[in-house]
Amino acid sequence: MKKFTGFISIMAALAVMVLTISPNQASGADFKKYAKIVDFAFVQPYAAIPIRDDVVIIDSRPMKRRYDKGHIPVAVSIPDSQFDKFAGKLPQDKSKLLIFYCGGLKCPLSHKSAFKAEAKGYTNVSVYAAGFPDWIKNGQLGSVSASYVKKALEKKTAVVVDVRPFKRRYAKGHVPGAISIPLSQFDKMTGKLPGDKANELIFYCGGYKCPLSPKAAVKAKALGYTKVKLFQGGYPAWKKAFGKGVSGPEPYAKTGAKSEIKAGPDGDTVTVASFKEILKNDPGSVHLIDVRDPNEFAKGALPGTVNIPTEEIEAKVNQLPTDKPIIFVCATGARSGEAYDIVKLVKEDMKVFFLDAEITYAKDGNYKIAAGE
Repeated sequence: MKKFTGFISIMAALAVMVLTISPNQASGADFKKYAKIVDFAFVQPYAAIPIRDDVVIIDSRPMKRRYDKGHIPVAVSIPDSQFDKFAGKLPQDKSKLLIFYCGGLKCPLSHKSAFKAEAKGYTNVSVYAAGFPDWIKNGQLGSVSASYVKKALEKKTAVVVDVRPFKRRYAKGHVPGAISIPLSQFDKMTGKLPGDKANELIFYCGGYKCPLSPKAAVKAKALGYTKVKLFQGGYPAWKKAFGKGVSGPEPYAKTGAKSEIKAGPDGDTVTVASFKEILKNDPGSVHLIDVRDPNEFAKGALPGTVNIPTEEIEAKVNQLPTDKPIIFVCATGARSGEAYDIVKLVKEDMKVFFLDAEITYAKDGNYKIAAGE
């Protein structure tokens, strides 16, 4: 009986101990917090691109397991566990604003790093306690590292987009495997983006001073793409990590594409069979331009097509992309053939074709293609 009574006493004592633990302690969030806490509204203006020179935003999370996969675009990585090793990334000016963040309100890493920075003599230190989860919750873009981009390209889990000018930047050197959609031509070249809006898209440009990639990413989000990220370090970060990329045309413009254009007898048309194969297996290897009227295009179109009505082709010849072959389509082959003739009169060496076929379009995206007369 005495043993049983003693057991009851012990259990009662444990119950009292549990009741006296605060929710923060129970969740593991009870740690020494830094005094100066800032919120999203404070951080956002400092996380601007082009990068500001009056602040350094620091990600205190582990580099490979967290930072590489997603971080505030202008943040540098100084994992708290390796603070002393990477302290050289901190500015020499001890009065410059430092903003530390990590994985949210329950994460102590940013607070620990802030105390360490203060101990080193930094006088303007803040902690964005809500951290990266709050950044994303507020609709902001996350950025990934060069190593993340490399793995995504190797595993083909993302489409990487270079939004710099094609001739002056992309053609002179780019991330191997990246496609070119210059921001200035983004609205005209959306057909190069994958049809599935759930595909991961990673945009990059010329580094932390370049605002082109965030602007393009915002456009992609407006189109309905749900997995949009930045590689804000861009081509400079790629070169630093892996050396100079490749130059010249886009990778799928080279031989070895999944599908090839097979021209008709006169060399101006594309055969129906090869067109269907391209549409199914390798739509990114060509530019598809639908030359029907906008009201027709709105009622149904082939996936990946861009609408430029026939009567606008002549005025826009010099704006047409030249990095890949163009195939004009319409409903019967008449207007697409006319568009072909217009382009060839102005630019005889331009690589263009047209589909001489009858296409039945439907609003739900279904279509039927039959050879013309």
